[in-house]
Amino acid sequence: MGSIPNGSINGVEKENGSVTSAASSSSIDFGSPEALDYVRSLTDVGAMTRLLHECIAYQRALDVELDNLLSQRSDLDKQLLQLQRSSEVLDIVKSDSDHMLSNVSSTCDLADDVSRKVRELDLAQSRVRSTLLRIDAIVERGNCLEGVNRALENEDYELAAKYVQTFLQIDAEYKDSGSDQRDRLMASKKQLEGIVRKRLTAAVDQRDHPTILRYIRLLTPLGLEEEGLQVFVSYLKKVIGMRSRLEFEQLVELMEQINMGGNNDNINQNQVNFVGCLTNLFKDIVLAIEENNEILRSLCGEDGTVYAICELQEECDSRGSLILKKYMEYRKLPRLSSEINAQNKNLLAVGGAPEGPDPREIEVYLEEILSLMQLGEDYTEFMISKIKEHTSVDAELVPRATKAFRSGSFSKVVQEITGFYVILEGFFMVENVRKAISIDEHVSDSLTTSMVDDVFYVLQSCLRRAISTSNISSVIAILSAAGSLLSNEYQEALQQKIRESNFGAKLFLGGVGVQKTGTEIATALNNMDVSCEYVLKLKHEIEEQCTEVFPAPADRERVKSCLSESGEMNNAFKQVLNSGMEQLVATVTPRIRPVLDNVGTISYELSEVEYADNEVNDPWVQRLLHAVETNVAWLQPLMTANNYDTFVHLVIDFIVKRLEVIMMQKRFSQLGGLQLDRDTRALVSHFSNMTQRTVRDKFARLTQMATILNLEKVSEILDFWGENSGPMTWRLTPAEVRRVLALRVDFKPEAIATLKL
Repeated sequence: MGSIPNGSINGVEKENGSVTSAASSSSIDFGSPEALDYVRSLTDVGAMTRLLHECIAYQRALDVELDNLLSQRSDLDKQLLQLQRSSEVLDIVKSDSDHMLSNVSSTCDLADDVSRKVRELDLAQSRVRSTLLRIDAIVERGNCLEGVNRALENEDYELAAKYVQTFLQIDAEYKDSGSDQRDRLMASKKQLEGIVRKRLTAAVDQRDHPTILRYIRLLTPLGLEEEGLQVFVSYLKKVIGMRSRLEFEQLVELMEQINMGGNNDNINQNQVNFVGCLTNLFKDIVLAIEENNEILRSLCGEDGTVYAICELQEECDSRGSLILKKYMEYRKLPRLSSEINAQNKNLLAVGGAPEGPDPREIEVYLEEILSLMQLGEDYTEFMISKIKEHTSVDAELVPRATKAFRSGSFSKVVQEITGFYVILEGFFMVENVRKAISIDEHVSDSLTTSMVDDVFYVLQSCLRRAISTSNISSVIAILSAAGSLLSNEYQEALQQKIRESNFGAKLFLGGVGVQKTGTEIATALNNMDVSCEYVLKLKHEIEEQCTEVFPAPADRERVKSCLSESGEMNNAFKQVLNSGMEQLVATVTPRIRPVLDNVGTISYELSEVEYADNEVNDPWVQRLLHAVETNVAWLQPLMTANNYDTFVHLVIDFIVKRLEVIMMQKRFSQLGGLQLDRDTRALVSHFSNMTQRTVRDKFARLTQMATILNLEKVSEILDFWGENSGPMTWRLTPAEVRRVLALRVDFKPEAIATLKL
């Protein structure tokens, strides 16, 4: 017999769970053939006894499970009874559903039969309707044919065109009938087309606009929309060209009269209005599109409007170019530009350059050129925007039209006149800046000379005009020229003013000359200070205007790069200004130095009596402040606020440095330290009232020296040093702190040496 594998006693399992037997474990699987063979093979009484107990336990587990199953019998009986009742209901439902299926099948068959008959009826009805429509079409074609002939006899061409259109629509739908009628109608249509073309041509020749519109509208029902569009646009071009030619001829006639009678006739000069002539040309073109937009759309939709815009642009190219060329001839712009270029080349020649054009005339020309250029730019932008409005037009048409506008003959002439503008604007700017420098003079109630405001006004006006051209190349050229003027001639003029002032030699000679010389020196420095401010303001203004006019990033970068030189010019002006201020301070400090030197004789080893006496009789501070007021304060009304503040601070720097040196050579009692603190506070208070800028940082080292000299003992410095310094930033180094502590007569060197700073 085979061996029996070890395993757990099988429990009795239910559907909702498992029930394990009372025995915890068993060596055999009761109920299997292997278990029976195993029992028969047993020879050991002990094994038999153990197996008997296991079998009894297994039996008891089966009894328990059987009892559990029997206890559920009543519930199972109830559920079985319910299932029996449900089966009876299901039989009824099945019977009803079979009956319903029979009814639905019958209804479906009936519906299929009705649907088939309806389709047959609908097909028949459709054929009847088609036959009736064909009959109506035959009748209507006959009516149209009769109506066309009758309308032609009555010269009612609108009605005739309507009959033709109706006939053609019917014929397009029913091509298989009425060929004889069609031939007769096409003959009438051809007759009507001939009449319309003939009368339209006559109306165009007579420029009878209402009649032209009448016959143009007749071409649409005749299927000749494209022909009508071409004829109408050609008529518009002819009208615009004729009006522009007449106005241009009047201009030319006025020009000839002026050339024959001289240039002194102001009335005639004003009548030669090229700006007005070009304005009228553009106005005619725009009105031709705006006022006739409806008829253009009726011919070929949005394509009709775009076609008209592009065709009328040819009139702008021809007539507009002619106006600009004649203007350049009238104002002799090529000759003027040549003279200006020759003058620029001969500036360094021996004997100087010949006298150039009159800047006042050039300014008139510049305003005219600017107006002409702005007109062209506004017109072009408006027309391109009109094309873009027609969104249903071919997407490639907009860039093609834009290119045509930008590269046409008118645009090329505008580029040519732009070149002349740059030359004239540069000349005007240079000449006026030089004139402003040459006539520089003092202005009453002004802290600067006339040169400063005049120069920057000229630069501002020229740059604004350049930006108004909406031409980035013009702006860059004028910006570069302005920067060159500022960094060369204007800066030299400012420096010359400072050199002429002769700071040290005349300022304190005494008498009337003091005020006059002080005014000259202050004005020279004010010129430089205000120029620094104006450079930055001009830069900011140009940046803002260019941002609005030139949205392209590349253009903005070019402007930004060109304006970067303005920052360099501002720094250059400031350097010259600082140098001048230092020279001015160098003329003032010798008159203050004796008072400071006298401080060296003042003792700070004070007793209580001496300290109290100093409170009544100040030993040196008031004398120093009086010297400052005498030699510095009188310049305040003559200088800009920024210059005066700078001047005062430079004087303070001199005083503070000298006082630090003097105080480091003295010996102090504790009361002497209090005296130094009182003196320093008096200086800070007075100088704070003299300038708008803070002065406390200037006296920070002196104040900290006074704080150290006021200590009760050496170790107290640690209460203010390092982590204990709080908001105070020490301006004195550890070595300097030790030096200051050593100035106290009562502090021992050993205590100072042992400090850990």
